[in-house]
Amino acid sequence: MEYKDPMSELLSSLESIVFKDVTKTATLIPKSSAISEFEQLRKGTGLKIDDFARAMGVSVAMVQEWESRREKPSATELKLMRLIQANPMLSKQLME
Repeated sequence: MEYKDPMSELLSSLESIVFKDVTKTATLIPKSSAISEFEQLRKGTGLKIDDFARAMGVSVAMVQEWESRREKPSATELKLMRLIQANPMLSKQLME
């Protein structure tokens, strides 16, 4: 029997729920832009960096590392970022 990571399964389920009714897609800035994809995702949520870090369950320093491109978020963290961007109410639930 194949092991499936519970966090990955949960995020996949959330993703299917959140994105099933979404008709608009986010326009990403090309990679050559001065703004990183991660910074764009965070700004797309409308959250300040400290609130975004709390919703993601990481430190402000880690978010700054992602935005400066010194570190890359894991696939799971990136998926959670996109879920938060697509459904801002999710961030409020995660910060509770």
